[in-house]
Amino acid sequence: MVNFAGTDFRDKSVIVTGGGKGIGRATCLAFANAGAKVLCADLDDPAGADVVAAASGLSGEIVYQHADVSTAAACKGLVDWAVANWGGVDVLINNVGIQPLNSYLPAHELPEEMWDRIINVNLKSGFLMTKYAAPVMTERGGGVIINTASVQGLQSAKGIAPYAASKGGMLSLTRQLALEYAADNIRVLAVNPGTIETPLAAAGTGNDYEKLRQEGAAAHPMGRIGKPEEIASVMLFLASDSASFMTGEFVNVDGGMMAKGAWAE
Repeated sequence: MVNFAGTDFRDKSVIVTGGGKGIGRATCLAFANAGAKVLCADLDDPAGADVVAAASGLSGEIVYQHADVSTAAACKGLVDWAVANWGGVDVLINNVGIQPLNSYLPAHELPEEMWDRIINVNLKSGFLMTKYAAPVMTERGGGVIINTASVQGLQSAKGIAPYAASKGGMLSLTRQLALEYAADNIRVLAVNPGTIETPLAAAGTGNDYEKLRQEGAAAHPMGRIGKPEEIASVMLFLASDSASFMTGEFVNVDGGMMAKGAWAE
C-alpha cells in the first residue's frame, strides 16, 4: 500500500472520479491509507463496493457513489455530498477516462456520438468537477486538483482522435486552471501515465494481462508496463505539502516512454 513521509491526509476530504478500478482504485486506497476520507465515484457498482471493502482496516475511509460525471448534476451532487458530510473538498482527482474498443477509427469514420461521449467523460467531467469543487476549496483556504491525462496527450497514434483530443485538452485545462485559481491557493496538476496494468489497457488484448505486459514492455525503456499503485504514489505526492510549490505542471509516469520519443512506432 502506498504511503511515505509527508503524506498525512488525516482530516482531509478527497473525491476520485473513475475510482472503481485501475488507477482510480489504487488512488482511492492510497489516500485512505494516508488517513483521508475518500469519495469514490464510478458507474461500476460491484467495483465500487470492492474498493470500499478493500479499505477496511485502513486509517481513512472510502465511500462509494454511483455517478456519471459527464453530467453537471452528478458532479454537483458529489461535491454537495462531500460538503454536507465532511465539510468540504480538499483534493479532487479527475481520473475518469474511457477509450472504447469500437472508437479506434479514423476521424472520418467515427460516429459523432462516440466523439461526444469520450470528450464528455474524459474532459468535460474535469471542467464540471472543478466548477463545483473550486468555490468550496476557496472557502476552505485552498486545495489541490490533479487530472489524469496521458502520454497520448503529448504524442499520438492512429485511430484515437477523441481520446488524444481529450487528453491534450486535459493538459491545456490543467495549465489554465492553475493560473485561474493560484491566488486562491488551489494547485492544479496532471499526471501522464504510460501503459498501466489496468482493465482499460487490458481490454485491447481481450483482457489478456500477460499479453498486455509483453506487448507493452517493448514501448517502455524500463522494459515493463506500470502498475496502478505507481501512479497513485505520484498522485499522493502531488497532493501533499511536499509539492506545495508545484502547479500548472504535468508529470510523466511512463517508464521513459516520452524520453524515448516516437513511442507509437
